[in-house]
Amino acid sequence: MLGMDEPAGLATALRRGTLEFCVLALLADGERYGVELVRQLAAESVLTTSEGTLYPLLSRLRRAGWVATSWREAPAGPPRRYYTLTPEGRAALERFRSQWVSFRDAVDRTVGTSR
Repeated sequence: MLGMDEPAGLATALRRGTLEFCVLALLADGERYGVELVRQLAAESVLTTSEGTLYPLLSRLRRAGWVATSWREAPAGPPRRYYTLTPEGRAALERFRSQWVSFRDAVDRTVGTSR
């Protein structure tokens, strides 16, 4: 079913609904540029993503008003676009956080991991 019998397919399906909130949470700690976000997500192997996935996600978050961007010169190489959390993004993250625990607990009870 949808390739979810393979570990990579299952991880992708789980990541799909939560990755944007993981990005918002990383930005809650301060501004970041795209490659830095990719590296931080990769520190948690199940959150590993590519720049090809992250940059469209960041564009959607910007269009939604949840992140703002600014360009800054880099110590070496081309300028970097930095992403910061907006008040609307912080509110969206807080709504997610308030619902996440009850959602996670319900899934744990349903699939039997909290028994």
